[in-house]
Amino acid sequence: MSVAIKDDEIDIVIGAVRSDLTSFMNEWRPMFSRFHLIIVKDPDLKEELKIPEGFNLDVYEKPYMDRVVGSSTSVLFSGYACRYFGYLVSRKKYIISVDDDCLPARDPKGFVVDAVSHHITNLTTPATPFFFNTLYDPFAEGSDFVRGYPFSLRSGVKCALSCGLWLNLGDHDAPTQALKAKQRNSRYVDAVMTVPAGSLVPISGINIAFDREVLGPALVPALKLAGEGKFRWETMEDIWSGLCVKVVCDHLGLGVKTGLPYVWRTDRGDPIASLKKEWEGVKLMEEVVPFFQSVRLPREATTVEDCVVEVANAAKEQLGSTDPVFARAAKAMLDWVNLWKSVGYISSSSSAV
Repeated sequence: MSVAIKDDEIDIVIGAVRSDLTSFMNEWRPMFSRFHLIIVKDPDLKEELKIPEGFNLDVYEKPYMDRVVGSSTSVLFSGYACRYFGYLVSRKKYIISVDDDCLPARDPKGFVVDAVSHHITNLTTPATPFFFNTLYDPFAEGSDFVRGYPFSLRSGVKCALSCGLWLNLGDHDAPTQALKAKQRNSRYVDAVMTVPAGSLVPISGINIAFDREVLGPALVPALKLAGEGKFRWETMEDIWSGLCVKVVCDHLGLGVKTGLPYVWRTDRGDPIASLKKEWEGVKLMEEVVPFFQSVRLPREATTVEDCVVEVANAAKEQLGSTDPVFARAAKAMLDWVNLWKSVGYISSSSSAV
């Protein structure tokens, strides 16, 4: 049970936090050149973007974003959260999202990993969230279901989200230096697995793909830390979004896969320095995880929008009094659903770009 995805059904979304994208774009050219790209410039970035020629792309900057979003919403697109604006304005069925500090990885044999093709494979083959397969993804080449796996569950369910992984490059930013670099996340595991139903996972927005038509509004930029910075250790919007996505997928019977594809990522910022600042997000996770573990959505919530609204209302009721950041997150989620209804579902012919 697999489906075919055409090139013109995919948007590749890039959140531009750095102004010079020349090296990034050229490294990804073999994989990106046949697709339409959406580049969203961080509204706080003052410098002009440097983008090499030869790509089919649209660039979105602050003036246009302000016209689309308006001043009546609490949704913020600063920093890496700018990628969510690309999700909003895309008119394609599928989104592949890669951050601007990521480069194509190489597998242990030295071959370049085609992250785009891997994501497409994950999305076009079923997920198996209701019974764990110890051979991991049974639909991967060379794999199968294990003995004892129920035949009634072997058809699987639709995979709505593919979460790729990354290897750290430290201070190195050239792929040719990667094999010599001192890496922290250095283990390449050649596997894909479905995250079991009922299990949460800290999904990062660094390297993901999803079915926008099925899941789009669930990827929501909601949780904004009071002392939020530009480094990943100082932001939690994608962690909150990922937990919301997993709860929604479990409720609607959709699958989430993780594992391949890998990318190389240039690490920026100092996690130890962030922790020494008593990083707000570390403490908030002790409230966030139990909340999402306990959330139960009603049967009446049959659409992604319904589910996001239910999660937002529950967050406001259960967490709003413990920290104002949660009340703000709940409001941002409701504003996001309204944005999708007014902007996210406009037909392709109505696109303003």
